[in-house]
Amino acid sequence: MSNTDTSSGPSNGATEAQNAEAPQLRILAQFMKDFSFENPKAPDSLASNQPNPQINVSVDVQAKRRTDDEFESDLKISVTADREDGPAFIVELVYGGVFKLINIPQEQVQPVVLIECPRMLFPFARRILADATRDGGFPPLMLDPIDFAALFRQHAEQQATEAGASQQA
Repeated sequence: MSNTDTSSGPSNGATEAQNAEAPQLRILAQFMKDFSFENPKAPDSLASNQPNPQINVSVDVQAKRRTDDEFESDLKISVTADREDGPAFIVELVYGGVFKLINIPQEQVQPVVLIECPRMLFPFARRILADATRDGGFPPLMLDPIDFAALFRQHAEQQATEAGASQQA
């Protein structure tokens, strides 16, 4: 019998301490906050001779603090499918989640709740929209992935521009 140490790396105690201090993002709840599907011209809008509609998608993300380390993030997606004679369908969804942030530096909280949280919610919201349009008689609406980091930067630039304009006035 040999007495060799086959462990590599730090001891279990050190690993547990590192994990306890590591930044963590936990989903505590997910929910549909608001949902609407309209098919105003049914059943005529479902006829096979109808032209493909022009799809317009609008996305908004909102977040608010609930407790010191819990945040609510809401993903609002609005879709209108327009044809020459008016909308084929309109669907609006606000899908939210409650998240617990652990060991996230204060300067990173806003990007986490406005980028990472909606990124985690998006696949579930996408499925709800696809199911609703399919159940409404249309082909499932399969939204492309959304770059929430780009939306965050765009919103920050817009706020900076507005702040600069108000200072000049």
